[in-house]
Amino acid sequence: MDVRASTSPFSPNIADTLGDVNIFTAAGDPVFFKDLWDQSQGIAVVALLRHFGCPCSWELASALKEAKPKFDAAGVKLVAIGVGTPNKARILADRLILLPDIQLPFPMDCLYADPERKAYDILGLYYGFGRTFFTPAIDDVSALTLMHQAKVFSRFGALQKAVKNYTIKATPDDKSGVLQQGGMFVFKGKQLLYARKDEGAGDHAPLDDIFDVCCKVPVA
Repeated sequence: MDVRASTSPFSPNIADTLGDVNIFTAAGDPVFFKDLWDQSQGIAVVALLRHFGCPCSWELASALKEAKPKFDAAGVKLVAIGVGTPNKARILADRLILLPDIQLPFPMDCLYADPERKAYDILGLYYGFGRTFFTPAIDDVSALTLMHQAKVFSRFGALQKAVKNYTIKATPDDKSGVLQQGGMFVFKGKQLLYARKDEGAGDHAPLDDIFDVCCKVPVA
């Protein structure tokens, strides 16, 4: 399990705090966070992407799309949220290429927009120029930067495939959103089972870890 994944910094009531946060479906309809999954016993994987115009977000969305049948089979609700307006979310969904020369759009019913970064702020996800380009999370910034770059470059093939139909038009009109980092969370009802903040752009949670968490929890 990723050592950076920990629920300890979060309040036991974090789901309630998030519950009344208003975000938007990719179609542009407002929706409360508490309505994204069954708040009693439902298991949900909540992936907070960076902004919709970030190539690394396209890579993560591609991986989530390919993994969705496995989530579905386990009875797990997949929720992907990005920074930007709903029309930017639709650009990603419509143009995302997962296989060479075959367009497989990201499922709209799993995709949400948080243009004001409300959920990101409540979850304390990292933000700023330094995190976006240098990921200064330890004293030896240079060492971490090299580690982070190596991790991203190790997935170069997947990144290249995911951005085959990429367009910068998905970037938020409010350019302050491009400095937002993402994270990955797993809930069972209102209980937070897994939490991981991305250290920088492209520092995604290993999906194998997410599957392990979901599979350890009995699904009603």
